[in-house]
Amino acid sequence: MIPALRGDPVTAAQALLGRRLVSTIGGVTVAVRLTEVEAYGGADDPASHAFSGETARNRTMFGPPGRLYVYRSYGIHWCANVVCGPVGSPAAVLLRGGIPVAGSAAMVARRGRADHLADGPGKLCEALGITGAEDGVDLAGGRVRLEGRAAPGTVTTSARIGITRAQERPWRFVWRGA
Repeated sequence: MIPALRGDPVTAAQALLGRRLVSTIGGVTVAVRLTEVEAYGGADDPASHAFSGETARNRTMFGPPGRLYVYRSYGIHWCANVVCGPVGSPAAVLLRGGIPVAGSAAMVARRGRADHLADGPGKLCEALGITGAEDGVDLAGGRVRLEGRAAPGTVTTSARIGITRAQERPWRFVWRGA
């Protein structure tokens, strides 16, 4: 596991950028390089799913770091987060986007298009084949996993997007390869 995943969500978010996220689902392996993420702090973050406490939906966020927390957004799209922080202290990093690095043809088939394959949280999950069945998967070696070291690049920071509370926090990070 990436040591930074045991820390605060901002540090964890930055440590995920430029890394490969690989899925082997239905016998098909695909991979993206993570290019956009957002940190969510848990109990002290009103935009976090864990802000009001543990529920059946967010239970994975309260577990060990390095797990995948998957949920439906607006009942339509699957979204994936990497759990970080110690057990019982919910925090996670939303995986907002990536660039395909392996299995592009499978991603095109899953998405039904050849452009914008993984440049949004729902698109990323669809391209990788991630659904609620992957909630709780250990990213150290499960069917969805983080592999290798982060590629060199530059990181920009901005306010989070697509939320209505605590959006001013500069917890959105975008990676551009060197």
